[in-house]
Amino acid sequence: MVPRRPSEEVARLGDEIYERDIRRQVEAEHHGEVVAVDVESETWAIGDTVIVARDRLRTKRPNAIDVWLLRVGHRALDHFGGRPLSNPK
Repeated sequence: MVPRRPSEEVARLGDEIYERDIRRQVEAEHHGEVVAVDVESETWAIGDTVIVARDRLRTKRPNAIDVWLLRVGHRALDHFGGRPLSNPK
């Protein structure tokens, strides 16, 4: 079995892959959708929900272990309290 990366490393790699390869492809048309990134292969999938994005990624990479999830156009996948953590425009 392949050892898992520390969660901080998965987050760092996932953010790097998103910024470098994915963001410009999805931001204009998929705001608010979820991206799932396999940080090992840099394979990714997008969906309306975490479950849809995860399932689409698992179709492409069934053995993905270290997966980073993020919401297009937001600083976090989810938020607490009364307002989202999206970047102001």
